[in-house]
Amino acid sequence: MNEENIDGTNGCSKVRTGTQNEAALLALMEKTGYNMVQENGQRKFGGPPPGWEGPPPPRGCEVFVGKIPRDMYEDELVPVFERAGKIYEFRLMMEFSGENRGYAFVMYTTKEEAQLAIRILNNYEIRPGKFIGVCVSLDNCRLFIGAIPKEKKKEDILDEMRKVTEGVVDVIVYPSATDKTKNRGFAFVEYESHRAAAMARRKLIPGTFQLWGHTIQVDWADPEKEVDEETMQRVKVLYVRNLMISTTEETIKAEFNKFKPGAVERVKKLRDYAFVHFFNREDAVAAMSVMNGKCIDGASIEVTLAKPVNKENTWRQHLNGQISPNSENLIVFTNKEENHPKTLGKLPALPARLNGQHSPSPPEVERCTYPFYPGTKLTPISMYSLKSSHFNSAVMHLDYYCNKNNWAPPEYYLYSTTSQDGKVLLVYKIVIPAIANGSQSYFMPDKLCTTLEDAKELAAQFTLLHLGNLDICPCQISC
Repeated sequence: MNEENIDGTNGCSKVRTGTQNEAALLALMEKTGYNMVQENGQRKFGGPPPGWEGPPPPRGCEVFVGKIPRDMYEDELVPVFERAGKIYEFRLMMEFSGENRGYAFVMYTTKEEAQLAIRILNNYEIRPGKFIGVCVSLDNCRLFIGAIPKEKKKEDILDEMRKVTEGVVDVIVYPSATDKTKNRGFAFVEYESHRAAAMARRKLIPGTFQLWGHTIQVDWADPEKEVDEETMQRVKVLYVRNLMISTTEETIKAEFNKFKPGAVERVKKLRDYAFVHFFNREDAVAAMSVMNGKCIDGASIEVTLAKPVNKENTWRQHLNGQISPNSENLIVFTNKEENHPKTLGKLPALPARLNGQHSPSPPEVERCTYPFYPGTKLTPISMYSLKSSHFNSAVMHLDYYCNKNNWAPPEYYLYSTTSQDGKVLLVYKIVIPAIANGSQSYFMPDKLCTTLEDAKELAAQFTLLHLGNLDICPCQISC
């Protein structure tokens, strides 16, 4: 670490605490040949490594690491992450006080190394009783644009966005479930880079920007779920979208069975999309090629392979990568379904709309009811004897979480304000009595809701994510 870097970052000795010291960092740099510099609240190790030629590694080579002990630094962290492969760059987020901020980004030279890091280091006990979370980190290049006139076509939206922002690559527009000639009042705009998307968001976000005389809503779209190729090779479920609401599961099954009778195991339809389960993967792939673009009940359908995601703790996994082994009973399927709110991240149990924003890839949890026959024997139980997978609501998850930690139940405090158009907007503040005297005395989301149920659910989700010490989404770091 040269003298210029030390002076420009308040000195290496100033950013060390506890057992971590300047000598340990210098020894790491001497051993590896990597440089280290601190800038903009983060300390970079490498980027590029010694002898590197050519462009940086492609998208998908970086992982996000959370729950790092605040007094742990590169001399301890780098050797752990080198187990998965060659590190291109290690970025540790730093406080001005010298402690780290509890998270880091590790870029490997290949996607395979990044995937290996997730497999072997997610939930790794880095110190006694201290487990880190590791998940894929992707630069978000997509914005959500809401309050768009429903009569506008994809070409109209694409042309308009290219006029007012730079670097627009594509626009994703979904047709209305009830009128296929209209859009759903929102779109996703894809940019050539995260920087281009961030600059566009900065320009559009003040709330006064108008398109076609309408004040639009702008926010980051939730990043699409990345699924490794090995898992996708086992998928035998198709995701079918753009169906008519009136189309039945029986009709869909009959249409997909036409190319090979008896190939379809079952169909699950939700509003204007469906999941078609096949007995064999080969039949699913063949049906996808045959059926994509076909018309069913007058609607031109889109067919892709469904992306499997983990059912257990789905609401948390995009931040901390707490993914269990891929057992059959833990898999549900998700794809770019637009019926769900962008602002709610990954929580499947929340209502289909919140703040008018949507997500291109929320989980869609399949839930069932069974007939209750007279004489069926019932056994009284406590909800706390169940597993967390029995709960879909964040409110229930939070209550369960507190009980399992032997804490008193969470306390909810309701607040309101009025929007510019006169609507009553609600937000809950949550206090966890057991930790109220700690560094975080309460939890309150930065979004307001129009209904009581949405406000309570959003507050519970916000609290659960922050209790895991993963309060910053990777896509927000360089915005």
